[in-house]
Amino acid sequence: MIKEITVSNWKSFESATCYIDPLTILIGANASGKSNLLDTFLFLSRIASSIGISQAINGDVHIPPIRGGFEWVCRKPHDTFTIKMIVEKSEKQDYKYAISVKVNDAKAEVFHEALSTLTYSGNHKHPKEKFLFKTAEQEAVTPGLPTYFYTGTQGRGKRIDLNRSHCMLSQAETLNLRKEVLDAVKKILGDFRGIFVFDPIPSHMRGYPPFSDTLLSDGSNIAGVLAGLESKRKEEVEELLTYYLRNLPEKDIHRVWAEPVGKFQADAMLYCEEGWGLQTNEVDARGMSDGTLRYLAIVTALLTRKENSLLIIEEIDNGLHPSRAHLLINMLKALGKKRSIDIIITTHNPALLDAAGNTMVPFISVVHRDDSTGASILTQLEDIAQLPKLMAGGSIGRLSADGSLERALNLEAGYWEKK
Repeated sequence: MIKEITVSNWKSFESATCYIDPLTILIGANASGKSNLLDTFLFLSRIASSIGISQAINGDVHIPPIRGGFEWVCRKPHDTFTIKMIVEKSEKQDYKYAISVKVNDAKAEVFHEALSTLTYSGNHKHPKEKFLFKTAEQEAVTPGLPTYFYTGTQGRGKRIDLNRSHCMLSQAETLNLRKEVLDAVKKILGDFRGIFVFDPIPSHMRGYPPFSDTLLSDGSNIAGVLAGLESKRKEEVEELLTYYLRNLPEKDIHRVWAEPVGKFQADAMLYCEEGWGLQTNEVDARGMSDGTLRYLAIVTALLTRKENSLLIIEEIDNGLHPSRAHLLINMLKALGKKRSIDIIITTHNPALLDAAGNTMVPFISVVHRDDSTGASILTQLEDIAQLPKLMAGGSIGRLSADGSLERALNLEAGYWEKK
């Protein structure tokens, strides 16, 4: 699974590193750069699916562009961005992957790309790095991009000229390479393909979708996914949905399920049974609240996505009453652990941060803009020098709501500049 990601000259970021934990929380004011950081993961998931670099950024008839497209994917005035990451391999080894992309008004192409293993030893301060493949930067003006693959012998390795319009990683998957290299390529691609950027839209969930194997990014086919599950798995998932949804609204939720509808039984509808005291009635998705549908969609994503994957959700508490924030946090922790799914979320909600509690401080990062350059900066909450003093006067939620965290970060930045 992905352990950390570093971006350089990506959108509003000059340079930033995000560490990925079982539950990672990003906070920050509007336009601070949270969405820009999350767009990195969308880009990686696209290029791993054999989509061209240009299409991954600017979109096409089938997929929308990443916010800003070609014009804003690089931090001004640069024309190249770089993404680096560390991916877990084993207890003593990781993979290191990097891709640099050059962008102009008409297209985007790979400028440099590399994959290596990092081996850790207690006797060495830094891990030992061994390349598995890398492109030749000095030959980057040639029509194809010369890529050298490790062969187990000394030297530059086996040269294969590959297409600049697609990442080398996806092209390498089909090549005749050393098993060690191919295993690494497939591992990285698998982790990238396991990234799911989820933006559930309640109004899209109220229709009659067809049966489906995979949840769509807007949650519109949630009923089709649930109805299409194998009977035993369907019963298990719907039981868990009911469990996690039961205490969300003021009324009691007795049951949540999906079932086939229509003459050919090929479409589905989502239902719940709710009650006040002894009275119960059935409601379909058209009668459920936006908050209920969003929460239900998030639980469904955690229950139906593949294990060892990454789920990303912006404004996760949108439509959720502050008094229910603890239910959301507890659900994310429990289901994420149960299904081995890492989760990255953003929030503006003080109640959610307070519900997370002080034990989550190491897993919260603040995104804010540098006062002088406008660049987005990512800082782990525990790295703010004034944090203990600030927390003595209020909770994390209050400090976030009144802007204390951003003021502390700007003051510290000014202090270090003077030093």
